[in-house]
Amino acid sequence: MKLPVKIFLIGFMGSGKSTLAKKLANRINYSFLDLDEEIERIEKRSVAEIFEKEGESYFRELETNLLNKLKTFETNQIIALGGGTPCFNNNMELIHQIGFSVYLKYNSGILANRLLNSKTKRPLIANKNPEELKAFIDFLLQEREQFYLKANLIIEGTNITTKQVIDLLFQNIEQ
Repeated sequence: MKLPVKIFLIGFMGSGKSTLAKKLANRINYSFLDLDEEIERIEKRSVAEIFEKEGESYFRELETNLLNKLKTFETNQIIALGGGTPCFNNNMELIHQIGFSVYLKYNSGILANRLLNSKTKRPLIANKNPEELKAFIDFLLQEREQFYLKANLIIEGTNITTKQVIDLLFQNIEQ
């Protein structure tokens, strides 16, 4: 039984994709890539600056172009995607051509709580009070979940651990 070469963690902002991807990569001896951080490195500016100066469609093209480049690398990688990445430009289909997707699924209440307590500044939610944040998450989740639910593996919980992901990956691959 062999793990896929590329494993993509998908889900809403605040679901812990980057944190879990780092731990998972370390645990199974894969390299780690955060798609947003890689875009920032290539563009030499933040995601917020790209959105502000170039617009969302430009940013979404950058994501798709980077995913296409990943097809050419045979490196074992755990890749944390931005929350919107699977929802544009047929990226979910592209993700499945390249590797295996894992959706870290949380309800909007848990996500709102995590985002309110997050030390990370997120431009999309910066000026929202708790009620506005919950409504925003409900709205976006309703829009995005149709893409997220196409994942090869869906892990739902209140505090998803690295061990859970590894165990479920191996169980899913054995089937």
